Amino acid sequence: MKKIDLACIIDDDPIFVFGAKKIMQFADFCNSFMVYHNGEEAIKGLKSIILAKEKLPDIILLDLNMPIMDGWQFLDEFTQIPTENEITIYIVTSSIDPEDVNRAKTYNRITNYLVKPISIEDLRKALQEG
Repeated sequence: MKKIDLACIIDDDPIFVFGAKKIMQFADFCNSFMVYHNGEEAIKGLKSIILAKEKLPDIILLDLNMPIMDGWQFLDEFTQIPTENEITIYIVTSSIDPEDVNRAKTYNRITNYLVKPISIEDLRKALQEG
């Protein structure tokens, strides 16, 4: 199974971020990761990486419910930014609302919709899909 180089977590919940990082380390999922605590922080950070032509993450784990800029607003803005490499985006949320699941399907950049908490099996499946 291939290992990705850089993963990005966009989530305002420090407990989820801590747990996701631990699971990624235990599963030998990626070499490194970056963390943003809301969509606005992520947009600014990823735009600067794109402009500097630095390494973008291979995968983004995106929460929907965050302050300042939520996951939907992030997606609306991020999908308008041209990137050389396709980034695999997973929505990782506590929402089981069918409307959120259906809305996620309208974004062709979304690979999958995962409900928290995530597991090692979820990450392994993500590696196979990505």
